[in-house]
Amino acid sequence: MDLHYTDKQNDFRAEVRSWMADNVPTSPLESFDTQEGFEAHRAWERKLATGNFGMVTWPKEFGGRACTLIEWLIFEEEYFRVGAPGRVNQNGIFLLGPTLMEYGTDEQKAKFIPRMASGDDIWAQAWSEPSAGSDMAAIRTKAIRDGDHYVINGQKTWSTRAAYADWCFGLFRTDPDSKRHRGLSFILLPLDLPGITIRPIPQLNGQTGFAEIFFDDVHVPVENCLAGEGEGWKVAMSTAGFERGLMLRSPARFQATAGRLVELCQQNEKRVSGHVRRKVLDAWMDATAYTLATYQTASRLIAGGKIGSEASLNKIFWSEMDRSMHRTALSILGAKADLMSHAAGADGVGNWLDGYMFSLAGPIYAGSNEIQRNIIAERLLGLPR
Repeated sequence: MDLHYTDKQNDFRAEVRSWMADNVPTSPLESFDTQEGFEAHRAWERKLATGNFGMVTWPKEFGGRACTLIEWLIFEEEYFRVGAPGRVNQNGIFLLGPTLMEYGTDEQKAKFIPRMASGDDIWAQAWSEPSAGSDMAAIRTKAIRDGDHYVINGQKTWSTRAAYADWCFGLFRTDPDSKRHRGLSFILLPLDLPGITIRPIPQLNGQTGFAEIFFDDVHVPVENCLAGEGEGWKVAMSTAGFERGLMLRSPARFQATAGRLVELCQQNEKRVSGHVRRKVLDAWMDATAYTLATYQTASRLIAGGKIGSEASLNKIFWSEMDRSMHRTALSILGAKADLMSHAAGADGVGNWLDGYMFSLAGPIYAGSNEIQRNIIAERLLGLPR
């Protein structure tokens, strides 16, 4: 791996930095887990699309820039450096988009990807069910074929962004007699179809980042099935690889958090113990190590390699690092750590508490860390079940 940037990469960084300076909102947007904030973030996605920055690795005909993974990492560094808004369509651009690139037909790509890049369609993830969380092979929601449609009945839960999203992608059991990972299909469907009921799930802060989705004889065209009927497990495993691997959590996110943590430590230097200083140093080193490892993986993928079960290592590392960094910040803040971001006198302190509460979900979503350790043991280390 060459740690030096090319002239082309440096020029790209300069272009991104200039565009961000001219376009990033001067004030933070309302949380996208509120209706008002959701629409404000959709408007930001549309603003990004005007510069073809919706997803820079996508082909130009789909609203991208045909950038390499290294250039995407550069884009992310500049994005987080200026504190640009969170990506409300992360399920679409980071998870479904790459999956469509790999498994979608030309018609599906043309129909879904440009509208995803422009923010016109915001996507929710509809995988988990009440009895099928990290164990997706236990999915029971049925999609039974009836002519040129599937008729869907069942329930999804913990569906990210589903409270306000336009579409969802999910796994459904198209063979009612099948067991485990067989007989599943990956289906795309709009959330305003007759027979769909959405019930928001409040988070710890009272906002609705998730929702339950109930399906009651919902008719979805067969053409919305990705990669063919019964191929859902294979497709979902690719999507999970994107979720646990490079795209969903770029190292720039954690570099930014580590930088803020160092500043917080310096601002409270007189009352920070040696133990906490060590935790801050660990955070900085872990974020740097994760960055270098990601650049190495990106270089390998550009050279034709693939990311497999080692994505589980990636997921465990960044989720536990994120939680540790926020815990360290709260220990520095002391009593102030209890202030929510909207509290009087919070003065930015509440962002740490918001981040900490979200970090608690990290070891659970994208496949719980307990399940990831099983994958590592069985598939990477060859240990018996």
